[in-house]
This record gives sequence, structure tokens and C-alpha cells, in this order.
Amino acid sequence: MRVFKAFCDVNRLQILELLRSGEKCACALLEHLHISQSTLSYHMKILCDSGVVVGRTEGKWTHYSLREEGCAYARQRLEELTDTSAAGTSDNCCG
Repeated sequence: MRVFKAFCDVNRLQILELLRSGEKCACALLEHLHISQSTLSYHMKILCDSGVVVGRTEGKWTHYSLREEGCAYARQRLEELTDTSAAGTSDNCCG
């Protein structure tokens, strides 16, 4: 559930898009997104809790990057949830 919560906000999707090209400092994310530091912290907590993003502290700033294991898990769950070939028989209540 945490993975999909991470993907349901426009700011978090923009952050993920920025992280696709590699690690970014929180200051760089702030410049691109034009949001407050507290708002960024809120979104980064959700992304890190999902396992898709990881942060590391360097000095006073945190640097964020995509976590391959978390991304793989998100892809796997989406595949499982949308795989119609693995679905059981249809439960057609009207037929």
C-alpha cells in the first residue's frame, strides 16, 4: 500500500521523474519543484517509507536516489495486480 501511496501525488511523481537521472540533493529538488522545505520533507518521507527512494545525509543536506530494490518491488506488485491471465473465474453476479 505504501508504494502506491507514494505514486498518487503530482509532487511525488515529479520528484521520481527528477531522480530518474540520478541522485539529487534536496536543494536541487527544491529549486525544480518550487515548494517549501517542509513540504519536500513530507513528500520525501512518504517516498522513503515506500522503499522506492533512499536518502543519505551529507553535511546539512540529504541526497536522494531511486532504490532499485524498491523500484523492482513496485513493478512486481503492479504486474501482479494487473495480470489478467492469472485471474480466477469471473464472478458475474448478473449472469
